Amino acid sequence: MALDKQELEGLKEFLDREAVRINNLDFIASDPVQFPRRFETLSDIEIVALLSATIAWGNRKMICNNCEKMLAIMDNQPAAFVLDGDFESLPDEMNLHRTFFARNFKYMLRGLKRIYDKHNSLNDFAAAHHVGDHEEPAWRLVELMQQEMAIANQGRYDSRCLPTNLKNTALKRINMALRWLVRDDGIVDMGVWNAIKPSQLFIPLDVHVGNTARALGMIERRANDKKTVLELTALLRQLRPSDPVIYDYALFGIGVNNEIVQ
Repeated sequence: MALDKQELEGLKEFLDREAVRINNLDFIASDPVQFPRRFETLSDIEIVALLSATIAWGNRKMICNNCEKMLAIMDNQPAAFVLDGDFESLPDEMNLHRTFFARNFKYMLRGLKRIYDKHNSLNDFAAAHHVGDHEEPAWRLVELMQQEMAIANQGRYDSRCLPTNLKNTALKRINMALRWLVRDDGIVDMGVWNAIKPSQLFIPLDVHVGNTARALGMIERRANDKKTVLELTALLRQLRPSDPVIYDYALFGIGVNNEIVQ
């Protein structure tokens, strides 16, 4: 959407103010980002970030409760749990979060084990495949991870773990995990990756973010799909080229609290 210079300046001033209000340490306690932040080793942080983001849909309290459940299953040692293959003994029908079951959990961990058997971290995996050189790093990373997970699971794909329609998916949960891993302002996000730069991140587009952006006149498309992610992120890069997804805090925070009446 084309906004004139004055409109962009006004939008930036408003979103900057809202981002500062919401991007603070108090945000952590009720958000899934709290779980990877408990760990210090990069592989532990990455695994927990990916798993927590994977089940981040629905009620936030339920999401956090079920993240605790997953950590307990892994004895709060996620990397060791993955590398030792301890997950194979879990019953397939154990429910972990809504429609995410132990069979999906095991699928994902088999793929992660395959990656960690060859690389010290997912960051190293991304760097080895030059993900940061790609125009759409998040989608390229998922494509590469899908390949590894499929090989580890007899050629099968599981859309409960990673979206399979990369031409259209907004990739909301992966983009959120990457925000945690890549952004480095020292407040909520952890900034433990260097394979992708903050300037290369894309907005994690959920219902709240999409509705707020539409109410503010930032986008017109009704679908929360990849095309909308690209359009909205392009606009956010005009406001802050080096760190466009700082505005995830503003758009999500306003939307989840229904602070804009449409």
